[in-house]
Amino acid sequence: MTHVPAGQTWRSTEKAKTRQRYLDEAARLFASRGFHAVSIDDLGAAVGVSGPALYRHFRGKEAILSEILVGVSERLMAGLEATLAERAEPRETLLGLIDFHVDFAVSERDVIRLQDRELASLPEAQNRAVRTLQRRYLDGWVEVLRALRPEATQAELRVLMQGVFGLLNSTAHNSAVAKGTDVRRILADAAAAVLLT
Repeated sequence: MTHVPAGQTWRSTEKAKTRQRYLDEAARLFASRGFHAVSIDDLGAAVGVSGPALYRHFRGKEAILSEILVGVSERLMAGLEATLAERAEPRETLLGLIDFHVDFAVSERDVIRLQDRELASLPEAQNRAVRTLQRRYLDGWVEVLRALRPEATQAELRVLMQGVFGLLNSTAHNSAVAKGTDVRRILADAAAAVLLT
């Protein structure tokens, strides 16, 4: 067994934390100002370092944007696959998917806004990867829904699911929610009402 020096472990942990801070701050800044309006210096200042320090962690702004948007699509697919792997009845699976997506929508508002506004700013290969993952995610939901609504066509179910994603992802554009409002419950109940009736 190889012994990893404590200093190296600490350094790699700190590097990972700084990298994640870049991703979090970039998502916030890109979502609020737009990808092209945020400079390397803006990103450095948000993280508490000089602008060029970014290049120790990323090749540049496009690499950060790519990691955020491809990464979120991969996390959504992983959540879908984990829920499907539980092999519950279709209704329970659908409710589990709703809960999963609501948690995402409430906790990753900046990333949703960023995806809405800046997907076209990705390099072609990463843009294609995101769109492929998005289609697979949608198709996974549609397959669950088909078992519950066999009378509906594939095309109808896709339109229905896209509408529900719009509902759930509306959290990204709603900054005026009153304190104490149970956003998760409201969204989960609304999505279930649309999909299960």
